[in-house]
Amino acid sequence: MMEKQVLSTTAAPGAIGPYSQGVVIGDLIYTSGQLGLVPETGQFAEGVEAQTAQALNNVKAILEAAGSGLEKVVKTTVFLKDMNDFVKVNEIYGSFFAEPYPARSAVEVARLPKDGLVEIEVIALK
Repeated sequence: MMEKQVLSTTAAPGAIGPYSQGVVIGDLIYTSGQLGLVPETGQFAEGVEAQTAQALNNVKAILEAAGSGLEKVVKTTVFLKDMNDFVKVNEIYGSFFAEPYPARSAVEVARLPKDGLVEIEVIALK
């Protein structure tokens, strides 16, 4: 039976509920959805582009805590408050990943925690 390792780092915002920032099972890392919150202040970055970059930096910090990185991401899910922001989010997202790109889903949602504009979760290899 594979053991679950819980990930925690102060380089990303702490969980705002009963969940972990991420978990490792075998060779896979699953991150919780990351908002565009700045870890040092607990406040949102300004605007959807900045929130996207911050969310991805938060994901990166969690992956690094597991000894991994963005280059090992195999799947992402992007939750958008407004699908009209897709082009802006896509531009920032594209600056964090190189080919071959991870698989991705992007969905518009009615509301995100703390009224964020974007939330991103990933699955990565260790």
